[in-house]
Amino acid sequence: MTPPETRYAKSGDVHIAYQVTGNGPIDLVWVPGFISNLELEGEYLEHQRFAARLGSFCRLIRFDKRGTGLSDRGFGIATLEERIDDVRTVMDAVDSRRAALVGQSEGGPMSILFAATYPERTQALILYAGFAVNMTHGWSAEQLQARLDWYSQHWGTGISASWAAPGKAGDEAFQRARARFERLSASPAAVMALVRMNHEIDVRDILPAIRVPTLILHRSGRRVSVDSGRELAARMPGAKYVELPGDEHPPFLGDADRIVDEIEEFLTGARSEPDVDRVLATVLFTDIVDSTKRAAELGDRQWRALLDRHDEAVRQQLGGLRFGFGNQFVFVD
Repeated sequence: MTPPETRYAKSGDVHIAYQVTGNGPIDLVWVPGFISNLELEGEYLEHQRFAARLGSFCRLIRFDKRGTGLSDRGFGIATLEERIDDVRTVMDAVDSRRAALVGQSEGGPMSILFAATYPERTQALILYAGFAVNMTHGWSAEQLQARLDWYSQHWGTGISASWAAPGKAGDEAFQRARARFERLSASPAAVMALVRMNHEIDVRDILPAIRVPTLILHRSGRRVSVDSGRELAARMPGAKYVELPGDEHPPFLGDADRIVDEIEEFLTGARSEPDVDRVLATVLFTDIVDSTKRAAELGDRQWRALLDRHDEAVRQQLGGLRFGFGNQFVFVD
């Protein structure tokens, strides 16, 4: 599978990375949550399948928010108004005059403000795990600083795994993948800037002004309280609210098909017939000739070094292949 091309749109002085996939008749702009990385997410088989399903009925437009992923960093704390201008800039770059917006988590308030500011360019609004006011909004300066210090000390170790997918607790492969995702999506300083930005989010006064068709999807898990989704539905006239089971925060984990089904039906009026799931899987076994004898001759330290060189050589040869969470090499003697 050829990865999509990453391009840049200029929003003021900031370069915003974006990708376009799919060939459906509807433009769908996915506004990401806390952190993202277009190219790294594309390596995960779960995400590939999720994006492919969306692309069957939409032209899927994805981007990394300023300060995260492949977009420019180090531009201080941006307002929501500046951040929705990034959405408009990306739409202009791909010649999208009107699109449906999916706001995921922290991307929800951005999408809400965009729909209120540019209703003529918003075909529909979809909020997944969204909220109107950030959970830290009422915190004291001391509470906020404690959270910032915590991120400074622990970011890049996979700390987000516990809230991203509590169902994968104990999955070491997922933990490692999540740690890498953290490091490549935002530096500790960038994360701290994001927390400060999000601390100010409160779009409750805007909700009654939304007049575009709106779908609110919310899983009942613990990352974003289900009360946040219910509040959005109560304050947005005519919004459709669908509450789903599950603890996974990323939409492509867990029952991802249900998420896509709801989006497809909302935008097109129908759901596609399910395809029979077929997965092409490859299991790689390698064999180091006379490994037991070589290990005894070399000793533990040199044998471990030889295995590390072997593993790295294999990974380089397979560098063009793309793996999902939990894939691993199997070595046999």
